[in-house]
This record gives sequence, structure tokens and C-alpha cells, in this order.
Amino acid sequence: MRHLIVRSVAVLILAGGASAARADIALLKTGATLKVAAYHVENGTVVLDLKGGGQVGVAESEVRGIVPDEVQDVLDEIAAAPAPAGPAELAALITETARRHGVDPELVRAVISVESAFHPDAVSPKGAQGLMQLMPATARSLGVKDSLDPASNVEGGTRHLRALIDRYHGDVKRALAAYNAGEGAVARHGGVPPYPETQAYVDKVLERAQTTRASESSHGSASR
Repeated sequence: MRHLIVRSVAVLILAGGASAARADIALLKTGATLKVAAYHVENGTVVLDLKGGGQVGVAESEVRGIVPDEVQDVLDEIAAAPAPAGPAELAALITETARRHGVDPELVRAVISVESAFHPDAVSPKGAQGLMQLMPATARSLGVKDSLDPASNVEGGTRHLRALIDRYHGDVKRALAAYNAGEGAVARHGGVPPYPETQAYVDKVLERAQTTRASESSHGSASR
């Protein structure tokens, strides 16, 4: 469930020669991604200043878009995604499915945000698919026949997350670590494994879930 290749339209499309301050992931049509500090366009070539140093030039026609490394608003992220049913329907699907399985809807939403940025046709190099990035074996075990179908994917992924939460007696951090790195890794290390990627994943999911809860609580208070 790592290093996604997003096969649909990028969230932000290159426009002219402007460089966006927060835009730091370039999505190429080959499926590759590059972290960039800045970019500019010269005679049909996009010159990317790489975060690790150096520059690379790519034909403008080969760049699908440049997106922020950290999306600030989860709801905006949903709206930007090419969900066949539309953002409102996708949001409702996530909420209904999560509540049916007794999982916090904001936790499910945060997992989807981190896993696929709400792109239902996202596929990783390792073969994880869809909104909740189900591996084929996991999808089969959950009875998911089409991982690229939003409803089937969210249903399967939420049931998988529910099972992990139950397995670890409500310890959401361990459940998320197992979702990312596997149950074997959690067992070997007696908790969240010391993998930087997994630790960052757990922190990011929990932070996004909390941020969305706080935002919705604030909006709810303001409306009363």
C-alpha cells in the first residue's frame, strides 16, 4: 500500500509557467512521481527543481500535473477526485459504510485520503488497488471482486480495518500499522514497527482524522 501511481487526472494541472509554492509532487504520464521544490516552463519543457538537488527537464506533454505534497482539506481532496458517483455520493458512501461496521467515519476517510487521495482507480506498483488500496489477496479474502469499484473497495477495506481494530482490542494505532505494514510486522515488534514509513503513515492518518473531526465540530457549532 505504498508509492501510489494515480492513473486519473492530477489535482492541479500545469498552467503556463507559474510555479506553485505548495506544489511539490510532479506526476508524469509514465506513472512516475518526482518530489520538486519548484518548477518553470521553458519552450514546452517543464524544468523541475528536485527536492534532493539538481534539475530535470520533461516535455510538458509528458507531465500530467503537479500536486501538493500535503493536502490541507480532506473534503477538497474528495471534490478533486474523479469519483464516478461524485464527491457528495462518495462522502455519503464512506460515512454509511463506516457506521454500518462500527468504525469512525473520519478514520475511514483519513485512511482513504492517505492511501489513494480519493482516487478510485489508484494502483500501486505492488498491486494494491482502489480507494483503500487493497492487495489482491486481501480483496479475495474479503470477497471483493472489483477493487476499483468504490462501493466494493470501501466495503472491503472498512471490514478489514474493523477486523484489525478488533484484533488489537481497540488499539487504533496498531490496527493502522497492520493495515500499512501487515499483521506479521506488528507481531514481530510488539506494536507499531520501527519503520519510518509506517510510523509516518499512522501519524498522518490519525492527524487527518482529528483535523476533519475538529473542522466538522467547528462548522457544527457555528451553524447552531
